Amino acid sequence: MPTLAQSFLKLPTRSKLAIGVSALGIVAVMFFMVRLASAPSYTTLAAGLAPSDTGKVTAALDAQGIAYQLSSNGTSIAVEKASAAQARIALAQQGVATSSLSTQKGFELFDQQKLGASDFQNQVTYQRALEGEIARTIQQVQGVQGAQVQLVMPQDSLFADEATPATAAVMLAGPSTGLESGAVRGIAQLVASSVKGLKTENVTITDGTGQLLWPQGDGTGAVGGGATGKLAAETRYESALQASLNALLVQTLGPGKARVQVKADLNVDKTTLSKVQVDGKPVAAKDTLETERLRGGAAGAGGTAGTGANIPTYSANAAGAGANSNYQRRSQTVDNIVPRTVTHTDVAPGGVNSLQVALVVDKSVSAADYAAIQKAVQGAAGFNQTRGDIFQASQVAFPKPAAAPKAGPVPVTMLGPLKWVGLGLATLVFMFFMSRHLKRREGEAIASPAWLREIEEPVSLAQLEAPSPEQATMILPPRAQARSAQALEQLMDREPDRVAAQVRQWMSED
Repeated sequence: MPTLAQSFLKLPTRSKLAIGVSALGIVAVMFFMVRLASAPSYTTLAAGLAPSDTGKVTAALDAQGIAYQLSSNGTSIAVEKASAAQARIALAQQGVATSSLSTQKGFELFDQQKLGASDFQNQVTYQRALEGEIARTIQQVQGVQGAQVQLVMPQDSLFADEATPATAAVMLAGPSTGLESGAVRGIAQLVASSVKGLKTENVTITDGTGQLLWPQGDGTGAVGGGATGKLAAETRYESALQASLNALLVQTLGPGKARVQVKADLNVDKTTLSKVQVDGKPVAAKDTLETERLRGGAAGAGGTAGTGANIPTYSANAAGAGANSNYQRRSQTVDNIVPRTVTHTDVAPGGVNSLQVALVVDKSVSAADYAAIQKAVQGAAGFNQTRGDIFQASQVAFPKPAAAPKAGPVPVTMLGPLKWVGLGLATLVFMFFMSRHLKRREGEAIASPAWLREIEEPVSLAQLEAPSPEQATMILPPRAQARSAQALEQLMDREPDRVAAQVRQWMSED
């Protein structure tokens, strides 16, 4: 029995070439399938972003050392599927919104308006559309991840004292730590300007934690004011500084080589600073001279009751003094002006009281790089030892990432698709060789059997009686004649008339 190799060698050259090309094609397809399965799979994290938002997202991902890919001219960001959850957490910590969290619709509600709607339905639709448009506008504010707006529209009344004022309630998604200074006041002014008759004091703004942001806070400084505003301001400052420092470390040492943590103490008290500066010598601006003179004449002593009557000498002295009085007083007042400059400055809150910076570097980093990284981090963080800042740096061995389980040459998830791909390729190869074989058979002449040609073609009686070449060459033994046949032949020879009459009788009976 010939082996497979022998059968292959007996094939024509064209068949060998076709089999070789098919085998190479199958190997190439399998290689690309395995390469595709082993390559990192990316999933879209955010799409339709503005260029400014793309920069914020990439900065947050760089700070965490998460790899990403940009597409659609920088408006779409994709990360590895294994890092998708970590990327979303990193963006949430930085207060970066990647999608619209509001489900409210705007004025497109009127596109679905039915014919014959009542005035009340039109009014309700308009209110819902206005709420949706305001929510979309609020979402464009930096640090706002989502917003829900509820309006109470004023009702027209004949009497002004019975009219109800317009009010608005705004719910911001997530905590308010990502909002910039003055953002709350801006949102309140925006909502009030979007609704007729709405005042800013009738707007209520809360965040996802339930904290009241407006009208409690003034929106000019830290959100909410007090201890909560100080905590929010410190959180924003720490997050921004940590993000920039970690991005510097990732770009310098690579991901997973160093990590920095910042704790800040900010001064969020709003103060006024007055400064007086003397510009020259004093100058006399006003000189006032006052003179007072008192003159007295002779007057008799009265006999009034009291001390004068009991003490005669006192009365005489007093009378003499009154007769000779000549009192004169002179005073001079000079007002001098000192040239000076008085400056009143409102000190904005947000000054840094102190910083605490902790730097941890992997032991795989060399000593020279470790020292250089410390100086770079101190300079980037604005470290000031005289202010009381604290900087701690250490070099430890980072834990190695858990090794992914070793899979076979083909991932388990790809076994099903590869099985169907292999079956399809095998079917294509089988059909290819079958078609070649059928085409080859079509080109060959098909020999029909002799009996079929004899049936289809007309043959004369002489040709049929004539022995065939096979029969002519074949020598058969003499055949013994039967006894009944011999007796019949003898009867026909002796009495031919009788035999003919008998045959005619049989024919007439039929």
